Amino acid sequence: MSTPQPSPKPSPTPAPRSGGDLVVESLTALGASTVFGLPGQHALGVFDALRRSALRYVGLRVENNAGFAADAYARSTHGVAPLLVSTGPGALMTLPALQEAAAASAAVLAIGSQVPSAGVGGGRHGYLHELTDQSASFRGVVKSVHTVRTASQIPSAVAAAWESAHSAPHGPVWLEIPQDVLLAEVDVPPVTGLDAAPKEPAPRPELVAAAADRLTRARRPVILAGGGVVRAGAEAELLALAERLRAPVATTFGGKGAFPWEHPLSLQSWLEDRHTTSFLEDADTLLVVGSGLGELSSNYHTFRPRGRVVQIEADLGKLESNHAALGIHADARAALGALVEEVAARGAAGAGAAADPEADDPEAAVRGLLARVRERLAGQHLDLEQQVLASVRQALPDGAVSCWDMTILAYWAWSAFDPRGTNALHSAQGAGGLGYGFPAALGVAAADPARPVLAVSGDGGAMYSIAELATARQYDLPVTWLIVDDGGYGILREYMTDAFGAATATELARPDFAALAGSFGVPAVTTSPGRLAADLSAALAAPGPSVVVLPARLRMFAPTHLTADADA
Repeated sequence: MSTPQPSPKPSPTPAPRSGGDLVVESLTALGASTVFGLPGQHALGVFDALRRSALRYVGLRVENNAGFAADAYARSTHGVAPLLVSTGPGALMTLPALQEAAAASAAVLAIGSQVPSAGVGGGRHGYLHELTDQSASFRGVVKSVHTVRTASQIPSAVAAAWESAHSAPHGPVWLEIPQDVLLAEVDVPPVTGLDAAPKEPAPRPELVAAAADRLTRARRPVILAGGGVVRAGAEAELLALAERLRAPVATTFGGKGAFPWEHPLSLQSWLEDRHTTSFLEDADTLLVVGSGLGELSSNYHTFRPRGRVVQIEADLGKLESNHAALGIHADARAALGALVEEVAARGAAGAGAAADPEADDPEAAVRGLLARVRERLAGQHLDLEQQVLASVRQALPDGAVSCWDMTILAYWAWSAFDPRGTNALHSAQGAGGLGYGFPAALGVAAADPARPVLAVSGDGGAMYSIAELATARQYDLPVTWLIVDDGGYGILREYMTDAFGAATATELARPDFAALAGSFGVPAVTTSPGRLAADLSAALAAPGPSVVVLPARLRMFAPTHLTADADA
């Protein structure tokens, strides 16, 4: 008699999956490892799916700050940073951060929810958070807008948005998905295969040849390197080209770190100085790479080139937007690499131009310019400001990343700070919104928790992101926050006093920042200019977050764009 066999156990029923799972599976398939955001009622489907995924979630306390964190994460990794938010108020709160990401070409993939599908399309159904056309609020800010209507569209839409964000010029994109689509159960295999290879515009060979011809024949070639060089990771190609041409190199504020600060050909970043503006104007061929020569990069549009301009720019809208040029629409790394090869092939012509006895010695010309800049500053009694900036530089380890808010010390840093590393300084100078520094530093720290990050804010800007002390503590992120407390909006105080003789609405009541940080469990110290270097060094060396408060009223160096006198 045969022994009865046990009945096979039924296979466990797989956990139901939803449209939210398709979102996180798509992000994972595309290579995401970290997402930023803040949950809301309509977005709960995607946030519930996060707990079933391997994605690391970093949640901030305000959507705008989550956007700043994603922006800096994208800049520091040269990758795409997903940002998850909810409908209506949550979505709209990201707009200032997305404007900064657009100005700085940071690849932020913002994914927001929508009201249920029945309410999409402009009908007044009275859903919570309902907007007549939510995506319309983003079209003038982001690079592209994507809308999902059904769950089956999610993987392809996420891939298309990712590709758009990561293709040159990099930038933020907006993808929205209705609440019911995120919550609906799906009966499809998990997403594993998605392709979203970024598109990089390649330089046309005839333009590379023409640019190389102009540069090798020039007696005074000069290079202006912008943020596009840093975003493309083209620092090595820039260095090779500059050294072969013996061309002095200035960097824009967004391009800081693109060229070694102490190199004999480095003009550094003194773009708000008439001496530097004149030096760039005097070039018989000026190569502009990764910059549109906008307001700050042109010393408030006072720059008037007297020679020929060659412009390499990945953003087609910026090509020749301010000055006529031989325009090359291309990724900076690809174009500079091609130029290095073409110039090397024309070595005899380049050597002849550089050896012309009538041509200036470029290294001597660089030393002379920097000496004139120092002389101009020396007459303005700005010892405190230079001491504070030097103390920050002394305390910050080489290669460590710093993130700067819109504050007087940051304006000094744009011109005078050596980042001592590539892609090591990030600021909000693209769109100019307050509150960037601290949440941006949290994003950088999330990308690499093993190294300390410095955030610099004024007291006014600090109040925009004070809630993120809780985020720093919750995730134990190694960010040291330097708050320069001058009692108000310092730069606006200067602007108004200079223009009108008095300032209005610039003075602020503030908390005790050190005590407030302590209430979050974040160590804090109030310092002085004399102790700043030591206190910052100790804070940066300690694990986890910390705050250093510097009560000081700093001043800006005198502008030169308001007068034709370079020594004003």
